[in-house]
Amino acid sequence: MAADQANSRPTRPPALRDVAVAAGVSHQTVSRVVNGNPRVLPATRERVLQAIEELGYRRNHAARALATSRTRVLGVVVVNTRLYGPSGTLLGIEQAARQAGYWVSVASVPEGDATAARDAIGHFLDQGVDGLAVVAQTEPVLRAAQQAAGACPTVLVTSGPVEPTDATTRAGLVRIDIDQAMGVGLVVSHLAQLGHRQIAHLAGPTGNLHAQARLEAWRRHVSTAGLTLGPLLQGDWSAASGYALGLTWANAAQPPTAVFAANDTMAQGLLRALHEEGWEVPRDVSVVGFDDSPGTDQTIPPLTTVRQDLEALGKACVEALVGLMEGFPQAGVLLPPGLVVRDSTARPPAAH
Repeated sequence: MAADQANSRPTRPPALRDVAVAAGVSHQTVSRVVNGNPRVLPATRERVLQAIEELGYRRNHAARALATSRTRVLGVVVVNTRLYGPSGTLLGIEQAARQAGYWVSVASVPEGDATAARDAIGHFLDQGVDGLAVVAQTEPVLRAAQQAAGACPTVLVTSGPVEPTDATTRAGLVRIDIDQAMGVGLVVSHLAQLGHRQIAHLAGPTGNLHAQARLEAWRRHVSTAGLTLGPLLQGDWSAASGYALGLTWANAAQPPTAVFAANDTMAQGLLRALHEEGWEVPRDVSVVGFDDSPGTDQTIPPLTTVRQDLEALGKACVEALVGLMEGFPQAGVLLPPGLVVRDSTARPPAAH
């Protein structure tokens, strides 16, 4: 780049036309490069990118929003980011949004607080976000999201039922989730193949849509496989609840030979309780979790679990939103999970 060009930078923030002059190309060519249009020769693109770097050009998103009625911002409402599933989903959405040229604005709301969810959604609509994603793990949040969703393209990440109204159909509404029932089916099939005839369940909290979906799927798949529904206990997603309930099972007259825990965190508490009471996993009892959260390969023994690809979930969410915004709606998406078999499952004691 010529020295006199570098020394003649405008005192105002550089604009698109300044980049065009410095690179010796048209305004339209610079616009194509900035917006990722592939119809630019590589040498020309490199010249424009060099001018952008030397001038310190930054796109004026406010002006662009006024001109296009697009903010390039997505609103994301999420419940309980302390849990691996919601936090991992949020991270996946954020990463995919950046790759697609969007930023995200996030509101975390308490479980079951429909008012907080409505307020957050209303705030995003007032801000004019291009699209809305709601990670709805509870019925009140799901209802609030559906009631407000008609105002802009919306993706609901939920295991709950979604019934579009006329308003949401016009604006665009898509449901996306990991296939919870398929994941539980993988668990039941794996344990049945090992020879277990009775499978107990450590369920998540009442009112959580993921917990409810996994509980219903456990009942259905165990019955369909001709197995016996084992004892059912209910935790709150925490390791402490898994530990307390694990003590109950460890001291039962006839403890189960296999336990499916609705998340990995409760399974980790369960493993500790069984160990303290003298039970050996998987010799005496097999344990399976759900999520494949970080650290499950380091428990003693390493935990067999269902893997949810939350990065793929976030990408599917953003792709669906972009499709809705551009007038190409799609059907709901259920992503397949996978079973990660580790050392916490084996044949039942009588089958050794």
